[in-house]
Amino acid sequence: MASSGKPQNGIVPGAGTNGRPIVFMDINIGETPAGRIKFELFSDIVPKTAENFRQLCTGEHRPNRQPVGYKHSIFHRVIKDFMVQGGDFLNSDGTGSTSIYGQKFEDENFELKHETAGLLSMANSGPNTNGCQFFITSAACDFLDHKHVVFGKVLDSDGLLVMRKIENVPTGPNNRPKLTVKVTGGLPINKQVTGVIRHTSRNQQELPQFASWVIDYFTQI
Repeated sequence: MASSGKPQNGIVPGAGTNGRPIVFMDINIGETPAGRIKFELFSDIVPKTAENFRQLCTGEHRPNRQPVGYKHSIFHRVIKDFMVQGGDFLNSDGTGSTSIYGQKFEDENFELKHETAGLLSMANSGPNTNGCQFFITSAACDFLDHKHVVFGKVLDSDGLLVMRKIENVPTGPNNRPKLTVKVTGGLPINKQVTGVIRHTSRNQQELPQFASWVIDYFTQI
């Protein structure tokens, strides 16, 4: 498992452990800022899946010299007391799939379970069909265990509140929100690159080499 102890207030214990990366998404509901969701990625358990999400958060993935990622993407599917789903920056309707490894990649492992709210898991269309789509659980849903790869968690109560705001947006056909729920990006945290908080040692405070174009991506698009 990712951590020991029982979850408290829907948050899995062990924030920032094992040098795990922390990324974030700033969310608008309609035209109104809803807040920021910070995610801790379980890179020590599912490194391939975590890295896919991390690069799509930062815009670091550039297959055609242009950043590809989640900024301006939407949450296209919301089911109260179950989950909120997003990440389809290709078609915005749940039909698009791509990843930093190609169109799809395999299920890395099912070590982590869907045991509480606030877990980050891969959406798929069957075995070994992971791409860019993900969902955040809003309740325990063990019927998804061994079918979807859990690879992260909402880091704090502020992020869980934003998730609850998304969860409570009215929906129409196909569980699509009636208000657009969009990833808008955000400002750097602690002078780090927009979209990602990096763990650094006391003697390593400089930004990563890709910082300049990542900042351009998140400020100009």
